[in-house]
Amino acid sequence: MDVAAKLTSKGQVTLPKPVRDALGLDTGDEILFRVHKGRAILAKIPSLLDLAGSVPVPPEVKGKPWSKIRSEAWKKATERHR
Repeated sequence: MDVAAKLTSKGQVTLPKPVRDALGLDTGDEILFRVHKGRAILAKIPSLLDLAGSVPVPPEVKGKPWSKIRSEAWKKATERHR
């Protein structure tokens, strides 16, 4: 998709609605600009809530409180260095 927009005297640009819609952008979303070989690449930065559930939880820790998971991991790590 190619959509044009104008740069203001303050260096601002309004993202056209088709671009906002295509990227799923909403008010308050953060955007990343990456410049590569003379071109800008634009992407939505996902929030932590957007990432929820994207990492599988190992069955051995599913349902355990975070404090217990952390203490068990610390214990295992310290045992390896004895």
